[in-house]
Amino acid sequence: MSVAVLIEHREGHVSRPSLEALTLARTLGEPVAVWLGDAPTADAVAQLGEYGATEVRVAAVGADARLPAKAAAAVAAATEDATVVVVISTFANKEIVTRLAVLTGAGVVVDAAGAELVEGKVETTQTVFAATWNVRTRIDAERAIVGVRPNTTQASPAASPVEPNVVDIAVELPETRETVVSVEPIPQADGVALDEAPVVVSGGRGTGGDYSLIQDFAELLGGAVGASRDATDEGWISHEHMVGQTGTTVTPALYVACGISGAVHHRGGMQASGTIVAINMDPDAPIFEISDFGVVGSLFDVIPQAIERIAAHRAG
Repeated sequence: MSVAVLIEHREGHVSRPSLEALTLARTLGEPVAVWLGDAPTADAVAQLGEYGATEVRVAAVGADARLPAKAAAAVAAATEDATVVVVISTFANKEIVTRLAVLTGAGVVVDAAGAELVEGKVETTQTVFAATWNVRTRIDAERAIVGVRPNTTQASPAASPVEPNVVDIAVELPETRETVVSVEPIPQADGVALDEAPVVVSGGRGTGGDYSLIQDFAELLGGAVGASRDATDEGWISHEHMVGQTGTTVTPALYVACGISGAVHHRGGMQASGTIVAINMDPDAPIFEISDFGVVGSLFDVIPQAIERIAAHRAG
């Protein structure tokens, strides 16, 4: 079974979630990588081969890759022989795969936490309704499209790395009403991207606007800084850090909620995390209902002790 993986990349570098997607794809069949944009570097091709891609299919569509209708046409051209297409479940990719499903007649599931073959059909697992239900979905169509959440598969190199063939894909792009006039990339912030981070440390109203400890703790753990809607509404931290139903949905291996009560809006954006640790002065805070570990106390007392103990453990 041929499994195509749409590769996310920035400035020529393959994103970590794409390596996770390739790892998952290897369990479903023989993976090939689909690359939209300028040709990948030799290092990127080698890395894709390290994670099992037998072929790298390049659709050099330039800035048109930013238009969902044209991106869907490019992916369709590059995946004509693929039984399964795997993408990272981002807002942009959800629109692309919706159009791809219309073009190809494929069945599509997004926000999956995993996928496997059952009786020759792809079955996915996902959480729904703000992570209050676990669901298994079987795609009965001849072709399947799976949008997988970051941090739900442990990225691991293939047992036998390969040297992928790089193939240029000819694409006939459809006419669209919208046109890309100019592209101005936003400089990537220092550290790990919030939606890709394996660890997220978030602060809420309990920070009182002081995010220095949150940032120190996130840096120590190699993670990203998140925030509740209250904190961003107060202007204590920019909205790009907001975790919630109308912010960024995260699924890290470890989520640390500091001074966050746990309103439904926030829980809907992080409840599917692997392990949830909550620090709050209110023992009745709703966040404790979904936490694996809870600490009742001030984050200004707890976090410095945690930083000290973790640093000492690593030094030892």
